[in-house]
Amino acid sequence: MPQEKALKEVKNPTITARYLADYMASSERAKRTIIYGCKYPVTARVLQHTEAKAIVSNFLQDTNAHSSILGEKAKALRERLADDDFERDLYDVNADFVDRFAEIFPDLVLPDAERLPANHLPQITLNGVIVKPQAQFCLRKHGRNNKIKIGAVSFRYAKNKPLDENVAAWQSAFMHGYHCSLFRDDGAEPDKSLCLTLDAYTGRAYPAPGDAVTRFKNMEAACLTIAERWPNIQH
Repeated sequence: MPQEKALKEVKNPTITARYLADYMASSERAKRTIIYGCKYPVTARVLQHTEAKAIVSNFLQDTNAHSSILGEKAKALRERLADDDFERDLYDVNADFVDRFAEIFPDLVLPDAERLPANHLPQITLNGVIVKPQAQFCLRKHGRNNKIKIGAVSFRYAKNKPLDENVAAWQSAFMHGYHCSLFRDDGAEPDKSLCLTLDAYTGRAYPAPGDAVTRFKNMEAACLTIAERWPNIQH
């Protein structure tokens, strides 16, 4: 009986904002590894923090929520019945994420803005590469002259490992450029201070840097290189 393939092939160049930020801050050798992983993602189950991100995102969007709810959510994850060892590990790593966020939450500083769901943020195509934004929630506020300012927050988390500042700058710059590229009929303008990458391990929020526009242009150029490399990367 033939073995199940461990990898699948993504035909069209596709990358997430997270991996694009990692790509921009990496060595040439690491860049190839990142693109290989995007073209041939593993089909096996992998430990991800999807549920923890949803819990924390919903918590931050609910201005009336008490921080004790995070501890309750983490406890529920740890006590959830698992069908196998993988599920047990999955629930535990998500509980670790939520517990850690509960620790850093008292010192967390986010912009004073309305927090909205990010369920319908579309993917965009940069020089032939599909890029998925991966924001956890959107920000919106009224600036001077009642001008609407917008942005979004993306989570990054690695246990016991603070997020690299350069990687965070690239990811926040992408979020700013991403919002600049979307057509809006309400006159809203992207604001660098509202385009954030939040390190859920340290609690530090990184806004889009001053050179965000230049960084986004460099990401567009990098996507052209990725599109050209894609057909030549073989399993």
